[in-house]
Order: sequence, then structure tokens, then C-alpha cells
Amino acid sequence: MLKAGIIGCGYISKKHLDTLLRIDRVELGAVSDVEQSRMQAACDYYKKHKKTDTTIRQHTNYIDLIQNKEIDIVVIAVISGLHSKIAKEALTAGKHVIIEKPLALSIKDSNEIISLSALKKKRVLVCHQLRFRPILSKIKEIIESGYLGRPCMGSISVRINRSEDYYEAAPWRGSWDQDGGMLINQGIHMVDLLIWLLGDVQSVYGDVASVHSHKETEDLAAGILHFTNQAKGVIEVNSITKPSNQGYSLSLFFEKGSITLGGKGFDQLEHCFIENREALVQELELLCANKDEHFIMYQHFINAVEDRVDVLRMDAAEGKKALEAIFALYQSSKIGLPVQLPLEHFSTASMSVSKRKEDSND
Repeated sequence: MLKAGIIGCGYISKKHLDTLLRIDRVELGAVSDVEQSRMQAACDYYKKHKKTDTTIRQHTNYIDLIQNKEIDIVVIAVISGLHSKIAKEALTAGKHVIIEKPLALSIKDSNEIISLSALKKKRVLVCHQLRFRPILSKIKEIIESGYLGRPCMGSISVRINRSEDYYEAAPWRGSWDQDGGMLINQGIHMVDLLIWLLGDVQSVYGDVASVHSHKETEDLAAGILHFTNQAKGVIEVNSITKPSNQGYSLSLFFEKGSITLGGKGFDQLEHCFIENREALVQELELLCANKDEHFIMYQHFINAVEDRVDVLRMDAAEGKKALEAIFALYQSSKIGLPVQLPLEHFSTASMSVSKRKEDSND
């Protein structure tokens, strides 16, 4: 039986607890948080629904959880600015890692996690769970089977609302060095899908803008992606949609068909045509309601940890791809020119106004 430890017992940890409760091959062995009450609440919730009295260790210092020899998997569910630091510490200690997006807030940290994962022979799963939603897995399979032909263009749209209260509820939100940017936090899942389904990115041209003054990071972003296979991509993301979330959209245009997914829950097949493949269209329509991606993602990861599968669909290297494209968009917004990938250096902290002033005075 594998044992998992969760670092960070805030809102997002409940999704991990609910998933762990459904998997027989893993049990919760420890939790860590700076607030004792949140650790206790997480333990109580797990025990109640698992119907068990098993001991779950509580560590106010997360290092103690990482050094706990009983823990096989470390789940990182803390603020974005701490993701890479804790991931590297966990890998160094010989633990497998499940990390909430984003993987890191710099190219350097991303590369170090990838290298450590290989060096220590430990798996790293970045929580881009939409790759595991059945309809999207099927679309990927259809693309790889060649039924859609050559990729031509794809676009994503994220039109949501994040109020001032949302940012005031946690001081780190909306900061470049700890949060990383609106596109990284609210848009990265869709950017990841665009890249996963269309191919690797060659260059990015983009711009960002701020509407609100109560935070550092951007409120809207627009970008154009040029893929290595010559396809084009369009990014349109904002967090100022009034009065509330309008939803998410992904459109794919191929030589032999086109597909659009959308809706507030990103669970509507709004358009689908695959030349001479009506049965595939019908299959996608039937898969639309299945949204059990977090559970499927965990199962896939556990299989990888137990060496039942060789390739992890969303490892650290894959997790870097969307992040690097967003970094390139941010860099492009600063210099006003397209940015070529791969990037050698970038950190979201460099987007801070105070940081830019420091750099200009050097």
C-alpha cells in the first residue's frame, strides 16, 4: 500500500482528499499546513469518509512530512510561489510528487525539477487533469490516428471573473513572484490543451494588460502561437468578464474536420465534424458528460509509480510546455516582439514593476 502526504490543507486539497478516498492502492499517511485547524479538518474529513481510525500524522513543518520514511508520494497544494521549492526538496528526499499547477514560476526551477525527477528516478505529476477527461483523451486519440489530417489552427478563450474580494482573501494572489500571473493561474489548463492537441510551439507573440490596480498581475492576455508543424494558435483570456464567469472554449481546425468544446463547465461539444467518420462524432457526443478526470489522472499516476505504464502523460517536462509558452507571451509583451522557444531564462518575478525599475537602474 502506497502512502501519500499532502502539503497544504486549503481549498484545493479537498479535491485530492476526495480522489484518495476512491483509490484502494493509496492511503493518506500525513498532512502539513501552517494552520493546525486546517490539518485537523483534513484528517477528520478523510477518516470520516474512509471510515477508518488510522493514524494520520500532522506536521506544522512540511520538511518533517517530506522526511517521513512512510510517505511515498508528496502532494503539493500550497501557493504557486512555493511549488518548485517543495517539489525539489521532495524529489531530493526520494519521494514521488503530485504538484498543482503551475509546475514553477521560472524556467530555471522547471528545468531543475525535470532533472531531479530523472536523477532520482521518481515520478512527477503536474495536475493538468483536463488531459485525462475522457472526451479530450478521445480527441487526442483521433488526432494521432490521422482521422483529422493536418492541424491548421486552434484557439482558446477563457472569459471569467475574479473579484477584488478574491484577491484580498489571500495576500499572495495577484503578485508576480508568488502567484505568477492571471494567465498562469486561470488560463494555463486551456493553453496546455491547445499545445497537447496541436503540437510543440516554435514562437509566441502576445500582449497583456491590467484593468484593476488592486494587484500586480494582468487582467487580460492575447497571444498568437506559431507551432513547429506550421499550425497557428490564438489565445484570448481575461478575468474581468461581467457579471460572472462566461466560460471556456477550445476550437480545433484540421485538414479534415473541426471541433469546438465550450460552456461554463467546459463540458459542451458545441461543434464537431470529422470527414467520413460520423461514428467518431457520436462517440465524442456520448463522452461529453464524463468529467471524472481527476480520478483517472490519479489512477494513471499510480500505475506509473508502480511501473505499470512507462510514459506519464503529464510529467514535469510536459508540465513545462504550457508554462514556457505563457512565459514567452509575457516576455513578448515586455519587448513588443515575437519570442522564440525554447526559452533559456524567464521568471514571473521579472514582470513586477518594482523589479523592472531595479533592472533599469542596474
